[in-house]
Amino acid sequence: MSIEADLDSFQGPIPAAGPAQLSLSTAAARKLATTTKSAPQMRGITSRWLLRQLPWVQVSGGTYRVNRRLSLAVGRGRVGFIQAGADDVRIIPQTLREIPALRGFDDDALLAELAGRFTPRDFSSGEVLVEEGRPVEEVFIVAHGRIERIATGKYGDRKTLGVLSDGDHLGDEALLRPDPLWTATVKASTAGTVMVLPWAAFLELFDRSEQLRDHVDRFLASSARKVNSKGEVEVAISAGHEGEADVPTSFVDYDLAPREYDLSLTQTILRVHSRVADLYNDPMNQLEQQLRLTVEEIRERQEWELLNNREFGLLHNADYDQRINTWSGPPTPDDMDDLLSMRRGTDLFLAHPKAITAFFRECTKRGIYPDSTDVGGHQVPAWRGVPIFPCGKIPITGHTSSILAMRTGEEDQGVIGLHQTGIPDEYEPSLNVRFMGIDDKAIMKYLVTAYYSAAILVGDAVGILENVDIAAPRS
Repeated sequence: MSIEADLDSFQGPIPAAGPAQLSLSTAAARKLATTTKSAPQMRGITSRWLLRQLPWVQVSGGTYRVNRRLSLAVGRGRVGFIQAGADDVRIIPQTLREIPALRGFDDDALLAELAGRFTPRDFSSGEVLVEEGRPVEEVFIVAHGRIERIATGKYGDRKTLGVLSDGDHLGDEALLRPDPLWTATVKASTAGTVMVLPWAAFLELFDRSEQLRDHVDRFLASSARKVNSKGEVEVAISAGHEGEADVPTSFVDYDLAPREYDLSLTQTILRVHSRVADLYNDPMNQLEQQLRLTVEEIRERQEWELLNNREFGLLHNADYDQRINTWSGPPTPDDMDDLLSMRRGTDLFLAHPKAITAFFRECTKRGIYPDSTDVGGHQVPAWRGVPIFPCGKIPITGHTSSILAMRTGEEDQGVIGLHQTGIPDEYEPSLNVRFMGIDDKAIMKYLVTAYYSAAILVGDAVGILENVDIAAPRS
């Protein structure tokens, strides 16, 4: 066989010729055309409703002091735990200071001994831990689970007074009464664990420690002073008298240790090669686009910090007496009404989108349809006329989240944002971009910084609905 025959058999049959091309192809034409381009897009940009709704106050000196009227009521905090295993739950001794009678007690060794006297006790759903009217003989701290306080109403009916969950405590209020009795039945609505301290164990330690006795005596003395419904020292006032009655004298005392908020910051160093900045700026300036996206990311982190920062974030700094649990798990209209009733005025709700969906699901079950309100040209869902803003920066733990309700503004003694405008090289209010030079690799560096914080002027400015179950029930 010839070489030509071999080539023909290898190449196969020659395909039939197609129609001849009559014009320039689009692929070739695009080589000469100008491409219309969008600016760089960023998926991480959110609505940032918290930044938009907070009133921002100028802090010229970098620190904002919240002066308040002297308050004697000690808030009930949450006790913390260490869990080394399913059957090894221990109290963090320092967190016992969250119990009002131990607030400010400075003997860590005694607190450690007291924490060691608590013993864990498991409970099941529906179990009654204590009964109304029985003597208080134990102190309970909820390590895990959900407990309801149920009392007998005026007409003999049973009413749920509240819900206790992780870190809550009860029984310590017996210190304020000579013959303490349980004022409500305590019943578990889920399985869980409580840490239990017999009163006898506490009294033995109380009798042995002079320092503890002195501290508790000071607490009881301050509790005996007259205060108003908010725990502030009462101002003596006379009303409804006639004739020449003696008018009481008084004064308004101030807190001698007011809280101060320092401006926090978010920073990054933006790097741009000088060749990129010099040559590739048509039709868009590369440095401007880099800065624009960097600032967007900084603002996103700023909103996250305003919610989650342990020093000033709203989720961590709301008073414990302004935190409530849902009655049944998912957020119901009753829960939202409870949240509204905790302050004299509410300007907005803030919730994770999944928590909003869960609330709408509960409304639909009841045949209720929440209204909406106009906010800056946007139709925002509302409850009782208060807008509900979505915020994906509120964390979800497991399948639970939180819903915040807040009053804003200095005039209303609410929540305010703190910043300082007019800073050097300001790019946006309270955000500056400072040139840091060019290194030996011809890379330009810019320091981008945002300064901010948030302050809660009075305790009831922020309320939180906690342990909101956002999981959809199975049908």
